Amino acid sequence: MVKIAPSLLAADFSCLAEEVRKVEEAGAAWLHFDVMDGHFVPNLTMGPQVVQSLRKKSRLFFDVHLMIENPEHFLEAFANAGADLLTVSAEACTHLHRVVQTIHQLGIKAGVALNPATPLSCLEYLLDEVDLILLMSVNPGFGGQKFIPSTLAKLRQLKEMVGNRQIEIEVDGGINSDTAPLVLEAGATVLVAGTAVFAQEDTVQAIKLLQTEKKMV
Repeated sequence: MVKIAPSLLAADFSCLAEEVRKVEEAGAAWLHFDVMDGHFVPNLTMGPQVVQSLRKKSRLFFDVHLMIENPEHFLEAFANAGADLLTVSAEACTHLHRVVQTIHQLGIKAGVALNPATPLSCLEYLLDEVDLILLMSVNPGFGGQKFIPSTLAKLRQLKEMVGNRQIEIEVDGGINSDTAPLVLEAGATVLVAGTAVFAQEDTVQAIKLLQTEKKMV
């Protein structure tokens, strides 16, 4: 079944532990951390201290996306804080292969994210090295944006590139009950969703809706 990774960026920061408990009990498999530095993307969010504090409160798989400049300087800090997977943005890495190797040397899974305008060709020589590929379906930096439709063609192409490799294909941006079936059909295996989960009164139902590949007519 598709994995739902609620994005902590949409949670109520005044009671994060409670918010995480709520989505964990509702059936979420992963928890997604959007780490932003105000330089690589125009927003500033959280650091390893947030990951560390929540690690003590949750058994969810911690999926940490480093949308920061020079991510190689912070890999160890986030790994030590309790991340299960670190995803770096391809556009932020001068030596992407080395960064992926370093993440694995820290004993955790490694992912690579691509912004909407970044071609898939940059992944050609990394397909046997990564555990996850994240396609951004909005321009990163802020929650609540609309899904970019051209992501679907890119997603189908990525699915073909991945082939039989055991690589998770994650999509982040504008995921809701309308767009989720489209990206699932195109090949996604992990969906990042913010307001579509945390802003809903019935969290269990919200997650179930996102896991539905085809809507009832």
